[in-house]
Amino acid sequence: MLDIQEISLTFNEGTPDEKKALQGINLTLNKGDFVTVIGSNGAGKSTLMNVISGSLIPDVGDVFINQNNLTMIPEFKRSKFIGRVFQDPMAGSAPSMTIEENLAMAYARNKKRTLRPGVNKKRRELFQSYLSTLHLGLEDRLTAKVGLLSGGERQALSLLMATFTEPNILLLDEHTAALDPSRAELITKITDEMVEKFHLTTLMVTHNMQQALDLGNRLIMMDKGQIILDVAGEEKAALTVEKLLQEFQRIRGTQMDNDRAILG
Repeated sequence: MLDIQEISLTFNEGTPDEKKALQGINLTLNKGDFVTVIGSNGAGKSTLMNVISGSLIPDVGDVFINQNNLTMIPEFKRSKFIGRVFQDPMAGSAPSMTIEENLAMAYARNKKRTLRPGVNKKRRELFQSYLSTLHLGLEDRLTAKVGLLSGGERQALSLLMATFTEPNILLLDEHTAALDPSRAELITKITDEMVEKFHLTTLMVTHNMQQALDLGNRLIMMDKGQIILDVAGEEKAALTVEKLLQEFQRIRGTQMDNDRAILG
């Protein structure tokens, strides 16, 4: 479903601030894979997400989604293939629009545009049905402005908007990091349920090592723009946070220096 081939990207090339953000990244996700991505700050996790989504174009390499080469396709044209939830709950929705209007925009993402109303009785009932699965009471607040929702409610709505059209790839970029622990736990639970319900091929960046171990069928660790560890199945199930830190030290010869990744 996702095939990344020899992706490299350098920021500020030829200047004193040059940074090799990605170095020869190769990554393949099969349909239904749920891959968690960990690594310290500056490891290249979010840059990789931006290359997949199209907000950054790599210097070298190709991005294939469902066997289509999308490397040079702009971000807005990739949106019909990709669902994405950002760290900031404010980023995934339009605050001045209502819940049902936001859902209508998401619903039309992979459909032909028309001049017919985006919200009608049939779609409103559909939206209520999907919202009820969140167990947050949002199905009774369809005409409420999204800007009035709490951070956790907005993130749950963003997650629903990114998933209910069943995109080829779901990108989750530290989507629980800005929430308080109880809301983060709720969004993590909803994430797991949504991915399983729609059988979504998912790539999730997180600083929380335990979260990365608890979710998904596969885990990759990045450092300095490279994938240094890729484990799945029983090997992943046997890992602990302590073992992950030991693996990092074995591979890199030094301790991971990011307390947020260790303690998250």
